[in-house]
Amino acid sequence: MTDIHIHRAHDLGLAQARQVAERWAEEARERLGMDCSLIRGEYSDTVEFARSGVQGRLVVAADHFDLQARLGFLLGAFSQRISREIENNLDRLLGAGEGAAAPAADRPAPAGAGRAGAKPARSAAAKSAKPARPAARPPRRRARKAARRAEPGSARAPT
Repeated sequence: MTDIHIHRAHDLGLAQARQVAERWAEEARERLGMDCSLIRGEYSDTVEFARSGVQGRLVVAADHFDLQARLGFLLGAFSQRISREIENNLDRLLGAGEGAAAPAADRPAPAGAGRAGAKPARSAAAKSAKPARPAARPPRRRARKAARRAEPGSARAPT
């Protein structure tokens, strides 16, 4: 099983953070078919979510969100993509609320960021474009066989 842990600081306060958490839970229900339940507390709320292959909780406090999820065997293969999708969704919802902290402070810098001579980031269209394939050439095995047949004195040489 694979675990995902995402922490996001914010300046929304508990009332607005609750609204963001409720929107997140509603989107998880609609888009992903999650069973979500909201447990209200005095100083923080917890959204528990589950479906086949995943279970977890989102703790909502006045100054941060803390998401922990456990993925089953099959979804574990997609853990990086799932984690990235959750982060993007949570950042989008936090960005919609006023006073949201910048998410980059919680996330490590991408490899090569800030280095002199680093390659620029590729766009999504460039990433999805397939590179040109080299011109087809005959397999080497066939070429060797043909060369052996053509050698004079070879038992396979044509007469």
